[in-house]
Amino acid sequence: IQPVAGDRHPDSGQPAHPCDICGGPEQEHRLKVLFQVLDVNGDGGICINDLTIGLKKLGLHRTELKAGDKDLDGQLDFQEFVHYLKDHEKKLRLVFKSLDKKNDGRIDSQEIMQSLRDLGVNISEEQAEKILKSMDKNGTMTIDWNEWRDYYLLHPAGNIPEIILYWKHSTIFDVGESLMVPDEFTAEEKQTGMWWRHLVAGGGAGAVSRTCTAPLDRLKVLMQVHASKNNSMHIAGGFSQMIREGGVRSLWRGNGINVVKIAPESAIKFMAYEQIKRLIGSNQETLGITERLVAGSLAGAIAQSSIYPMEVLKTRLALRKTGQYSGILDCATHIFQKEGIAAFYKGYIPNMLGIIPYAGIDLAVYETLKNSWLQRFATESADPGVFVLLACGTTSSTCGQLASYPLALVRTRMQAQATQQGGPQMTMTGLFRHIVRTEGAAGLYRGLAPNFMKVIPSVSISYVVYEYLKITLGVQSK
Repeated sequence: IQPVAGDRHPDSGQPAHPCDICGGPEQEHRLKVLFQVLDVNGDGGICINDLTIGLKKLGLHRTELKAGDKDLDGQLDFQEFVHYLKDHEKKLRLVFKSLDKKNDGRIDSQEIMQSLRDLGVNISEEQAEKILKSMDKNGTMTIDWNEWRDYYLLHPAGNIPEIILYWKHSTIFDVGESLMVPDEFTAEEKQTGMWWRHLVAGGGAGAVSRTCTAPLDRLKVLMQVHASKNNSMHIAGGFSQMIREGGVRSLWRGNGINVVKIAPESAIKFMAYEQIKRLIGSNQETLGITERLVAGSLAGAIAQSSIYPMEVLKTRLALRKTGQYSGILDCATHIFQKEGIAAFYKGYIPNMLGIIPYAGIDLAVYETLKNSWLQRFATESADPGVFVLLACGTTSSTCGQLASYPLALVRTRMQAQATQQGGPQMTMTGLFRHIVRTEGAAGLYRGLAPNFMKVIPSVSISYVVYEYLKITLGVQSK
């Protein structure tokens, strides 16, 4: 066996022998045997496309060994094989150490349950023991480092941070509301700078998604503000009315500012979320659900407070008549001159109150669906596939919107109050009472139909664009 090119012994500075790299003769022998099993053709190299045959001999069904093919020739020679496994063992040691809560060099079922609970995944002791049995070679019902390494070395799907990689939610799905709890990023994503590429891809996906569904969003705003018992507004009639008043282009009124606010809001929310995680004293890669909800809600409140004037401008621009404003700046100038700076924060309180039910229910439903899928189907990989991810995202977003919708409607009406000549300038509680008294409880859900109609296309479009932008930006997926 030849030394691996470029590697030096840490003491002598001489070229290193594979024994040094692998950790000793015993481990070198183990890797040589493993290499021979995977070398199906016996030609001294592992063909990436033929790996499945060798892996099945070992009882494995998935691998990431192609990441070790540095010269991109479609084969792994022994040196590349050793390099890959050496690098991967470092990552496995970190995961093993984080799971070993008692620091006794062994993992038991209670430690597995606690670690998964920290990630928001609740499993029974019976399920934890089943996980243990799959790795436990000597029947002690605990796993030592050797058992852990041998089981997971060619099976990276077992690495818990993979759940974070595959189950991103708020970064991918944009339904027009920015109240979701921010996604977690793994330590590796933060170190390699992949996190900002994810955020840029998510922002671009949100811009395309919002633009495609803008007509439904504008119709929702019109129905929230103008629809009543005496002024019934239906979907077809609403579209006809908008086109009659301002032509087809009027369907996109308010979309420009809605797209512009994505970048500052996403950046502020992410930075605030990371700072709040540090303030609450979490040094873990991921937070529990309660901590995530608290940190995410506070980060959302900070981001919303920073860009809230844009929310008011969006509503005013969506409600404007043809020729009323020449653009975003003209609209802002008119509001400032006629109503003062306070007008840019109309509806602020119901907007802040809406963060908790929206973020809480969206997170709870998404985590419940995610955990249910992981427990039933995640036998080889935590990757749920497109349709499961879309279904979970759509369901959780819909539940979150349904819970917070009355507050969103009151917020929109308060933002729009000055546009209604002679209309009463009501407080939040006064407006709630007025709507219930004059229209009944159904009045708090005006515009719900077009709002729900845009959820599925919004989620689908944002996912497709996000995946395309990820490839363009060079985001690496496990």
